[in-house]
Amino acid sequence: MKEFQQKLPCHSTELVHFRKRLGVPGMERIFQMSVGLHGESALEDVVHVDTTVQEKNITYPTDSKLAIKIINRLNKIAKSHGISQRRTFIKQVKSLRLDIRHYRHVKKRAKAKRALKRLRTIAGVLMRELRRKLPQCCLFEHYQKDFLLYERVLKQKIKDTHKIYSLHEPQVYCIGKGKDHKQYEYGSKASIASTAKGNLIVGVVSHEQNLHDSHTLPEILHHVETSRGKAAKQAVCDRGYRGKREVNGTQIVLPGRALKRDTLPKRQEAETMQKARGD
Repeated sequence: MKEFQQKLPCHSTELVHFRKRLGVPGMERIFQMSVGLHGESALEDVVHVDTTVQEKNITYPTDSKLAIKIINRLNKIAKSHGISQRRTFIKQVKSLRLDIRHYRHVKKRAKAKRALKRLRTIAGVLMRELRRKLPQCCLFEHYQKDFLLYERVLKQKIKDTHKIYSLHEPQVYCIGKGKDHKQYEYGSKASIASTAKGNLIVGVVSHEQNLHDSHTLPEILHHVETSRGKAAKQAVCDRGYRGKREVNGTQIVLPGRALKRDTLPKRQEAETMQKARGD
């Protein structure tokens, strides 16, 4: 921009639409071109590999939030197609939302548990009513996939595996990276590879499943090879990658075992030295 303007340079959704139009192959070509601009500095034999969490734009997931969202969606479907409902339960859902507050308190747990059970019952009632009346509008097949998702969310328990944490992002899973300030994060695990000296990012991969760090190495090292046209001879990783010494011809370098007598700064210095010399 040559002059100051009061408006935004572009709409916030244009980048999203741009990425969707390009697709995965287009983004891969752009990434390869950006890596190739650095020339020989991007072709180092040693790369650093680590994983992080790509957080999704979702609220903190609770069963009560998901049940209320399902009820609101079902009422919206009925209203948009002109289906007359016997009852919408809007007023009761509002009071049940208040009953769920402070559900961690000892004296509030029983009340919150009853409210959650009632919310699931209401969602089931609305869903069965729509299933009876939607075929008249020839729209049942269009919403069948959504209804199956809603049923799975309403049936899941606290300690179930492969839970659904969001209705608009059902592929989100829970990740614990051992952070003190954030015990759990909700998103997808991403691997990042960068050169040892220039610190240039030469590989980025997003994983659909919550894999162990050592199981993410084949995919990220393959992406490094395809993005720059040369495989890495060594990959320096942290202790989270224990269990792998070599992957597709690439040597995996792990830090040595920390000793109890070592202080924290000394242990960190020893790990840094070992990574630098490739022990």
